[in-house]
Amino acid sequence: MDRVVLGAVLGLILAGVGIFWWQGRAQVEEAAPPPPDIATTPAEDALPQADPADLTGPAPPEATELTREQRRFFRYDRNRDLKITRNEMLSTRSDAFRKLDKDGNNLLDFEEWAVATVDKFEGADADGNRVLTQAEFATTAPKPKKKPRCSC
Repeated sequence: MDRVVLGAVLGLILAGVGIFWWQGRAQVEEAAPPPPDIATTPAEDALPQADPADLTGPAPPEATELTREQRRFFRYDRNRDLKITRNEMLSTRSDAFRKLDKDGNNLLDFEEWAVATVDKFEGADADGNRVLTQAEFATTAPKPKKKPRCSC
């Protein structure tokens, strides 16, 4: 019985969304520009003429080559002050917590997970100032996985 009611409610919601989408699309088409008049369009053979020497534009941006460790550091350093605070490190770890809770029953408490992250942070913080420098953060890098040898 509950499934029937839920199906009916979802069907009504989808129908309502469809109606609003259809009305919104109709309003866009009402305001569309008129089709071009064939008599006033320029000939297709005529190409625009411009002197490239007179054209100037902005200089392209310069790309900096960041190492893999620098890219990893800047993923955590949200305010780009070249220091990672405890809050910056914890904020990016919430997705990792969701990945750890495979069955979704929340048996792994956030506090338990945060303790592991704080321990990792404090282990990397060599001078104990609660801020990671780039050199300290480099110690938290995951170990590279060994490629399996060919078993030919």
